[in-house]
Amino acid sequence: MTAEIPGITRAGTGFDGTDGTVWNILGQTYYPKQSCESSFAFEAVSPPGTFVPPHIHPTQDEYILMLEGTWKLILDGQTHFASAGDLVRMPRGIMHGYFNESGAPARAFFWVTPGRKLHDLFKALHNLTDVDEVVRLSKAHEVDFLPPPA
Repeated sequence: MTAEIPGITRAGTGFDGTDGTVWNILGQTYYPKQSCESSFAFEAVSPPGTFVPPHIHPTQDEYILMLEGTWKLILDGQTHFASAGDLVRMPRGIMHGYFNESGAPARAFFWVTPGRKLHDLFKALHNLTDVDEVVRLSKAHEVDFLPPPA
């Protein structure tokens, strides 16, 4: 991991700006916007019906700024809804997940602090469809997915 690099990450591209780095993760499109030791930021575009199941970041605080659409969120066992302009705060160790059940696309800007291993995890998850492998890789990168409810 490196120190922060000055510059501009253009709309519709990843932070390197040269090959338009984009990741397909769990049916969503992620654009990495910034990555350094102290933080990692990305934009997520979520088609209707996509979701990230409940999980915990034991070593990172995470934030979501909703840009378009609406998500249902599970935060520490409670259901909430976030729409354009809302900021979602998820301190480390708090269980959270989000679901696009709105019937329309949604777009959000995420950032985590510190950056830790999340950037490397997303590179490893790109185009991965094996759920067990997603869970295994996530745990190895400090993201703990929770078992589905009974």
